[in-house]
Amino acid sequence: KVISGHLGWVRCIAVEPGNQWFVTGSADRTIKIWDLASGKLKLSLTGHISTVRGVIVSARSPYLFSCGEDKQVKCWDLEYNKVIRHYHGHLSAVYGLDLHPTIDVLVTCSRDSTARIWDIRTKASVHTLSGHTNAVATVKCQAAEPQIITGSHDTTIRLWDLVAGKTRVTLTNHKKSVRAVVLHPRHYTFASGSPDNIKQWKFPDGNFIQNLSGHNAIINTLAVNSDGVLVSGADNGTMHLWDWRTGYNFQRVHAAVQPGSLDSESGIFACVFDQSESRLLTAEADKTIKVYKEDETATEETHPVSWKPEIIKRKRF
Repeated sequence: KVISGHLGWVRCIAVEPGNQWFVTGSADRTIKIWDLASGKLKLSLTGHISTVRGVIVSARSPYLFSCGEDKQVKCWDLEYNKVIRHYHGHLSAVYGLDLHPTIDVLVTCSRDSTARIWDIRTKASVHTLSGHTNAVATVKCQAAEPQIITGSHDTTIRLWDLVAGKTRVTLTNHKKSVRAVVLHPRHYTFASGSPDNIKQWKFPDGNFIQNLSGHNAIINTLAVNSDGVLVSGADNGTMHLWDWRTGYNFQRVHAAVQPGSLDSESGIFACVFDQSESRLLTAEADKTIKVYKEDETATEETHPVSWKPEIIKRKRF
């Protein structure tokens, strides 16, 4: 289905842990909460004074965190639907955020070339992670070492030591900006997206695994589910689906833009699987959220791709 309601580009999206609703942030400065099953709008939250670039829902408390181009990082109490904490410190637009899965810290990344680690309760900035030489576009957390991973417009990926607040490893293989990083939910591996290639890496040292080539566009977002379906979404509105293990590109999607919007307004800024992993939600430049579901009837034969190294039975969307 296609869900409309925002008045600007939809820049970020997150599904809450109970899989009942999801949240989006937009260039219209609002955060909207939608019912996942029906796609109906439940709530709009206002408070940011510029584009909202990141949203995430806590699995441990009734909190929603948001960040934006107004340099602000906010914690919303979803029982009262209002902001209860601000995290002050970034000197420029805040491009992304993530919550640590086991300890109460929030990590944000910014155009000011830093990532910051915040104590959620005290609002204190625990560490400022400096080392990148350009905007930090994406940040991810995990419970195992390295606990923090950042991707930057300086073309590097850094794996950080959370306790020391220092870089453990810098990965310099990409030739262009790294705007997206995604961690595999089961394997101790991750992928990074850049216009030159999608690359896969092994933790903890960032050993290179393989290139996923062919999505020749500015990749804004990556998502992966437990079945090993990797999705890459790009600035030109194209979406490629890959098999995590083999790197085989088994499906390509180019959704039509909404009637009334320009072709130049096709662009995917964020995509995420819901908690059941059978739905894929995309946040787009035509001001909509699109929901894809698995095609139960699909086989390789009904969706031929340009080359077939081996027939892989893959869940298509």
